[in-house]
Amino acid sequence: MKLLPSALAAHLAGGVTTLARCWRLTRRDGMVLGFTDHDRDLSFEAVTYRAASGFTASAMESQLGLAVSNLDVEGALAAEAITAADLAAGLYDDAEFRLFLVNWQDVAQRILLRRGHFGQVTRGRTGYCVELRGLAHRLDQTVGRLFERRCAWNLGDARCGIDLEAEDRHATLTITAVSDRMNVTASGLEAFAPGAFEHGKLSWTGGANSGLAIEISGHRAGGHLAFLLPPARPVAAGDTATITVGCDRRFATCGARFANTVNFGGFPHMPGTDFVLSYPNQGDGNDGTRLG
Repeated sequence: MKLLPSALAAHLAGGVTTLARCWRLTRRDGMVLGFTDHDRDLSFEAVTYRAASGFTASAMESQLGLAVSNLDVEGALAAEAITAADLAAGLYDDAEFRLFLVNWQDVAQRILLRRGHFGQVTRGRTGYCVELRGLAHRLDQTVGRLFERRCAWNLGDARCGIDLEAEDRHATLTITAVSDRMNVTASGLEAFAPGAFEHGKLSWTGGANSGLAIEISGHRAGGHLAFLLPPARPVAAGDTATITVGCDRRFATCGARFANTVNFGGFPHMPGTDFVLSYPNQGDGNDGTRLG
């Protein structure tokens, strides 16, 4: 239950209200943006809430107990607000939001309605829709380890122990040709066998995507690379990047490529689903004798 400030409570009790909703977003890189559904900009707490963003919101629903409360917000993609390139680059992934109810005639009369993080984002040609998740969604996150056959570690982290700075585990490349958004050809990879960079990470150091990273889904002879997802911005010949070898998280790969099975973070000898669901069954033995 929220307690309204006395001035705002008095305003709501009046016959006519002048209310607007304001959203403050804090991106993962620390940038703070403000938006409002009012028809003019509003400012408070050193943040200007822009009215030209095209923000509209669905009804806000709260749940009892620990159920996650969600709110959908739609907006227009614009250079001065949220752009398609920034969304694709992941700058808004898990961004924090705060939703305020504000008296636009006196912004000192306001209350924080909701706080949470960005969830699923759906993009169209000219707009986007984002799911705003309440703080309770953190309780749905997996805590601890999962028992699975593939390795749970990230290649190169402290638990894995592989040094990706070693000379034979990274390279500097230059894009020489672009087939389409998902496939390019690069120089600088001649010393590596085909497939070495599959599941690897490419970090752009020059070009429109400089500062961003992308996962590699395929590496073939001749320096051909396939991206797992389209880059946030167009790739052009001459763009530069660094790339590290990849791992498909299988026990066999861990041993054959890295000789690192002692640090393998999975359980490759776990029984499969067929074994878990099996049960005793009366029937013929392998030698033809009757069982039971």
